[in-house]
Amino acid sequence: MIIPVRCFTCGKVIGNKWDTYLDLLQADYSEGTFLDNVFIPQTQCNVYEAICKTSNVCVLFNMIGDALDALGLVRYCCRRMLMTHVDLIEKLLNYNSLEKTEPNI
Repeated sequence: MIIPVRCFTCGKVIGNKWDTYLDLLQADYSEGTFLDNVFIPQTQCNVYEAICKTSNVCVLFNMIGDALDALGLVRYCCRRMLMTHVDLIEKLLNYNSLEKTEPNI
């Protein structure tokens, strides 16, 4: 729901990194680098590696890893906190209880 201020495991402050993390992911996706850097050398061209390097899932995980590295999050517990966070607060802000009015009879 709300972005955790500290990592639950080690206690490192991570709450201030959420907006930067989203900006880094959005910048990588919008600059067109999503599948531009795919290069498979002839010496390492086996089937599994070719599928992994050309699939969107592996490229997405590389983008997430690069963004977390840029933020200085090297511990896997802190990385988990940002990667698995579901930002529901934006959806909850759409429901305002003060705007509800009683029907006129």
